[in-house]
Amino acid sequence: MKILGIDPSLRSTGFGVIEIRGNPADAGRSLAFGVIRNKPDVLPSRCLVKIRDDIKSVILQHQPDAAAFEGIVYVQSTRIAITMGHARAAAILAAAEAGLRIYEYAPKRVKRAATGRGAAGKSQVAQLVKMQLGLKDLPPEDAADALAIAICHAQSTQGIVVQMPKEI
Repeated sequence: MKILGIDPSLRSTGFGVIEIRGNPADAGRSLAFGVIRNKPDVLPSRCLVKIRDDIKSVILQHQPDAAAFEGIVYVQSTRIAITMGHARAAAILAAAEAGLRIYEYAPKRVKRAATGRGAAGKSQVAQLVKMQLGLKDLPPEDAADALAIAICHAQSTQGIVVQMPKEI
């Protein structure tokens, strides 16, 4: 099974694709990971198009079976929450258009799956994802978060189903 993990953000959306063979408790192997970067001077609407297009490209290249997202985190600013929601919607749209099953996991659950504790910091998540997947180099933090989301889904398909593909 191939799982696409996505950590959406307007300026730096992390993605990671892992493949699980056999035991779901095994973190599997990384097929791809990276960060979709949008410069500060790019209009938000153009950022959303880039997120959608780049996620579609990852899906076409790696043909994942499911997409997993981290649930909405608490933010103090309504403006930031709305912007994060827009980036998340662009990524979910790409996965939904591809007919993927879409799952969501609470942030603490993702961190627990990757590190064993729900309050781990970003650098700790990156270090442990590197070890679990046997990566040579430390992945960028946003990509590491996306890989952790994919690992979380691999360990438990009991997430909240956001969208199931429908027959047309």
